[in-house]
Amino acid sequence: MPTSRTDVATEHASRYLQQLCKHWAHKFPVEFDPHHGAIQLSLGRTVMDADDKALHIAVAADDAASLERLEAVVADHIKRFAFREELTFDWQQAA
Repeated sequence: MPTSRTDVATEHASRYLQQLCKHWAHKFPVEFDPHHGAIQLSLGRTVMDADDKALHIAVAADDAASLERLEAVVADHIKRFAFREELTFDWQQAA
C-alpha cells in the first residue's frame, strides 16, 4: 500500500485538522480531537497530527494513482480552509 507524508508549517494546524475532519464526517468514517485526526475516504486513509508549528499529514491508498489523487484532494481542501495564509505541501512518498 503506497504511503506519503508532509509537514505543513502553520500556527493553525489544530484548526485545519478539525475543519477537515468535520467537513468529511458526514460522508466518511472520521475520528478526531484537537491534536489528532483520522479519515477513511474512498480513495484511502488520511491521518493528521497537529502541534504549535505544523500540521503533519500521512496518507495511504491502494495504488499510486489513488495516492496522488488523495494527496491533491487533502491539500486542496486544507488550502481552502487556510485562504488567509500560503501553505506548502511537499509530499514525500515512503520507500
